[in-house]
Amino acid sequence: MERDEAERLFGPAAREAAKAFPVDEPRLTPVTVSENVTFRLTDGRTGEDWVLRLHRPGYHSETELEAERIWTSALRAAGLAAPEPLAARDGRAFVPQAVAGTGEVRLVGVTRWIEGEVLDDFLASPDRAGERPLWFHRLGALVARTHLQSEAWTPPPGFARTRLDADGLMGPAPRWGPFWDHAALTAEDRDLVIRARDVLHARLSALPQDLAVFGMIHADLHPGNLLVRDGDLAIIDFDDAAFGWRVYDIAVALTHQQAAPDFAAVRDAFLAGYRQVRDLPEAEAAQLPLFLLVRSLVQLGWLHERPEIDPGEWLEPRIAQIRLQSRALLAEAW
Repeated sequence: MERDEAERLFGPAAREAAKAFPVDEPRLTPVTVSENVTFRLTDGRTGEDWVLRLHRPGYHSETELEAERIWTSALRAAGLAAPEPLAARDGRAFVPQAVAGTGEVRLVGVTRWIEGEVLDDFLASPDRAGERPLWFHRLGALVARTHLQSEAWTPPPGFARTRLDADGLMGPAPRWGPFWDHAALTAEDRDLVIRARDVLHARLSALPQDLAVFGMIHADLHPGNLLVRDGDLAIIDFDDAAFGWRVYDIAVALTHQQAAPDFAAVRDAFLAGYRQVRDLPEAEAAQLPLFLLVRSLVQLGWLHERPEIDPGEWLEPRIAQIRLQSRALLAEAW
């Protein structure tokens, strides 16, 4: 959706919702329309910038959205750069807002704007090609810091968030949709990924879920959800944060890099950065290829549930990669 269309459909609702928050002379600029609709909200008096987010209906309950804020607050308390919420004037974290343009009611929340350049865009510059291992080393260390925090942290009573366990990732009704039904798959592809799904489900079901390996993770920490600022990285978009295996979090960070000629260097740099901060036993690291396939299938399901999104040139090579990895898995398993 173009920004003009986002403004037409969601702008009036966003401006109405902004009145509920302590921001004077609010000015709104559309930013993204994806899982949620976001606007840059500027305080006309102080110049402070915030993110106003209209959350997609049905994706998270208000309790789950509250849980996201509880965890990001805990991450900030641990010294990590994560979104800082702004409560409404009446103290609520989220306010319901009718969207006349779509006939929906969306929960609206506000967090402080984090300035920086998206890591994907930052690394796209040709003169930074040689810097990719350096930045993935830093990313590995950052992911490890989030894992250290979640491993030592006890969620408060009532904390509710999705579980990305065997059923959540590879079950008959996975969190992000039935990837085996994507229209780009041939009948042969569909049979292949269903057989791979069943093996993956069995493998995941056998994995432990103790705190050393399973806990709160960002679950979408790819370079599009990281900002470069002052030579460091800040995390944004915790919308998919969930209870899950920490190796899945690592796979998310590396999945889009698999087709790159420097993938091995990037992967090794990430793991080295991670291990400078937190232990990653070889047995756990050896699960990475499994979770890379899981993540690719998850993304296919996400696209299946959102046919309005054009994946561009990304889809065909990813499906080819899924074929290769699925066949390798089945050959190994059977």
